[in-house]
Amino acid sequence: MKNMLFARVASKKFIKKRLYALFASLVLWHGLEVKFLKMYKLYEKNEIYFALMWIVAYVAIMAPIKGQFSWLFAIIAFSAGIIAFVRFNHLEEKYGLSGFPENMKKYLYFIPMFILATGNLWGGYSLAGGWTELFTATLSMIFVGFVEEMLFRGFLFKAMLGKGKTNSAIFVSAVTFGIGHILNMFEGQASFETLMQIIFAISWGFILTMVFYKSGSLLPCIIAHAMIDTFSLYGTESDLTSRIYIGATIVTAIVYCIYLSRLHTPDSEKKMHVEK
Repeated sequence: MKNMLFARVASKKFIKKRLYALFASLVLWHGLEVKFLKMYKLYEKNEIYFALMWIVAYVAIMAPIKGQFSWLFAIIAFSAGIIAFVRFNHLEEKYGLSGFPENMKKYLYFIPMFILATGNLWGGYSLAGGWTELFTATLSMIFVGFVEEMLFRGFLFKAMLGKGKTNSAIFVSAVTFGIGHILNMFEGQASFETLMQIIFAISWGFILTMVFYKSGSLLPCIIAHAMIDTFSLYGTESDLTSRIYIGATIVTAIVYCIYLSRLHTPDSEKKMHVEK
């Protein structure tokens, strides 16, 4: 009898916990839904302001905690927020996240980009730090690649492209991405080194933007960006190889962009100009 009574009490407690959990989930989901609806209203009203809001939030949140362990959790949370917004509003196709191009033979121009993305390993490689540190750092770099591509190539570039200003969209997306590295000056990095990073990042900005524009898929850009950042953790640094890599990136960006500008633009990109 006592066992039956205990089982009933335990069962009631279990049911209450489940109900509380369900209620909490509904409240949380409702809160997220309200926030996403507010974000979508801003998105519909002005996509450029929406993109800039995300970029400012990214810099404001991530810059102060750079180098700290909490940075990993912050970048994961930021990534989750972007993914949730895109999925909630069914924007995967618009932002090139629905998959790779169907006919990959037409997109062999991805190869030079991926080769160039290995540049941080041209001077050799080394494993500095423990496995836990390397794992968390690598994971962070992968998420950085995703977030920054979504902000600069996804949100910002697509917002300006929707206004019918193709050249301005490409230029602003690339240059804004590069200038973002000026924050390194406030962390004590030498001004010349920061200038080289800015030029390097702008060059990569043009490459990644043109690849996204011509292929319609952001996935190759995310992979290349993640490769650059991840390999920087494992590469052996030297002034010579760094300068060679920066020089190769600048030259490749010029030649690559001229070549890509002559390629066919996907119909999905052309429709944006008509719809807007």
